Amino acid sequence: MQGPRLFLVVVAACLIKEASGFPNGKVSVACGDMKPQHGHASSSKSAPYNITVDQTTFSPGDQITGRLLLICLRFSGAAFKGFLIEARDVENLDGPAVGSFSLLNPSESQLLQCGDTQGSAVSHTSKSKKTDIQAMWKAPENPPLGVQFMATVVQKYKVYWVKLPGPVVSLNGATVVPPPKSTTTATTALTTPSVWNKPVSHTPPGPALKGCGRRKSCLRDPEGCDPERDPLCFFLSFTPEEHTVLFELSGPSSGYMSFALSQDKWMGDDDAYLCVRDGDRVDINAAYLPGRTEPEFATQNVLSDMSWRLADGVIQCRFRREIHLPVHNRSRFSLDQSFFLFVAHGRSADGVVHRHDRQPLISTYQTVITGPPKDLAGSRSPLLMKFHGVFMLVAWMTTVTTGVIIARYFKMDWPGTTLLGQSVWFQVHRALMILTVLLTSVGFMLPFIYRGGWSKRAGSHPYLGCTVMALSVIQPIMALVRPAQDSSRNIFNWAHWGTGTTVQILAVAAIFLGIQQQALLLPVPWSTGILAGCVVWGILIDLLLEFHNRGVSLFRKIVLAVFLVGNFGFLSGLINTIASM
Repeated sequence: MQGPRLFLVVVAACLIKEASGFPNGKVSVACGDMKPQHGHASSSKSAPYNITVDQTTFSPGDQITGRLLLICLRFSGAAFKGFLIEARDVENLDGPAVGSFSLLNPSESQLLQCGDTQGSAVSHTSKSKKTDIQAMWKAPENPPLGVQFMATVVQKYKVYWVKLPGPVVSLNGATVVPPPKSTTTATTALTTPSVWNKPVSHTPPGPALKGCGRRKSCLRDPEGCDPERDPLCFFLSFTPEEHTVLFELSGPSSGYMSFALSQDKWMGDDDAYLCVRDGDRVDINAAYLPGRTEPEFATQNVLSDMSWRLADGVIQCRFRREIHLPVHNRSRFSLDQSFFLFVAHGRSADGVVHRHDRQPLISTYQTVITGPPKDLAGSRSPLLMKFHGVFMLVAWMTTVTTGVIIARYFKMDWPGTTLLGQSVWFQVHRALMILTVLLTSVGFMLPFIYRGGWSKRAGSHPYLGCTVMALSVIQPIMALVRPAQDSSRNIFNWAHWGTGTTVQILAVAAIFLGIQQQALLLPVPWSTGILAGCVVWGILIDLLLEFHNRGVSLFRKIVLAVFLVGNFGFLSGLINTIASM
């Protein structure tokens, strides 16, 4: 039997801006306390919403149509972005959701399972603008004496209201005493304050370099830098105490500084701590990193003695955390274990942290947080990516260039001398080209192994790399099917030269882009200048040999030797830079 219809109306007094956090509405994690996982407290201001109903009673099994309608009194076109609606037993507002919903506009709302009941809550499907949300609520067969609809509405990431209470809807024939108004008000405006709202001192002394390796462990970038003197120094230290650990974090950033404790060198399932700039203050909080996604901020305060400082574009913060935490803090690691350390920084807006600007600084080895003090070493470039860069540099800056020079200008040298039945120049050329293909093939696979797939943030570099890899394989296949010496080779010669020249140009372009990738970010402009010098050096040697192609053999050999010495110098500079990253 179709029961009476119940309408819920939420009235807003101002224009609502965009909200984010769970834009897809999958907020089952918030079923119990109905709090968004935004790392901030519910707004303490008066809620600009009001929930009303037009029916005050129901019977078991009744289906009640509820409507969440946002009306802006001063602006047209206003809309809300995120919401969560539940029905609760009026005598147990902290208990589980009651009854179940069915959707009337599934493109903008979705059902969630809170507890054992499927569809016991309704939330948004996206952060698109919404002005009218409707859902039908079905009373359970054994309903409580009264039900109160509650809604959490997000105005923007850091401004939201939790458990906005609606009027009580009573079971037919039952008498229900509504909750005290003061309790309702407290539930609406005041929630358990998170660490973001704890008052903290904002004038701590800067991170002290003294004691690194003696009283505390330190991780720095550049290695050995002093955060008190060098504004470009990224610094993390931790000092074990009797029951707690004191952490200090510092670095140049316009948005946030953060570090994470990880059991491996891959982002995911990590215990993280963030110092996020918000105007002229810094919010400090713990978070959980489920993967390469936005952090999930802690809903409980696990930090103490927090302080921060902003100066000359540098964010500095310090805090203490207990070594062992209660069992329910499963995303917080015990600090008497061994971890890799990640230090990252990036941009933030309205409390939302964005992807880090650079590859995180990762400690070389695991360390026990409460263990003996150490001066730790770290790198922003993973070892696999370093080998990737070295292999590609050797292949396309040295072996391929030398092989081309040998084939182009040394065919007439060593007359009558053979090596394994072939001319010396041909065997040297072929050996260098085979080495190029091998180095390219191994170097090509390393980023896929490191990333576990395709990199979506590397721009055109991976596309050029794939093209270079394909042409590198095609080139030797063409050589294997070349015509016999007594046949015309004009087509083959032009195709071989054209393919070789094209792949060489593309490889150089890919290398220039590669040295600016996050995973192998070499210092500029120094590294770019060295790489450009290496390319120009090869072009100059090629032009010199072209003009003296018919000169004496000794001259060409001297030029080749000079080329190899210069090329080795440029290559050594780049490889040493990669090794020091």
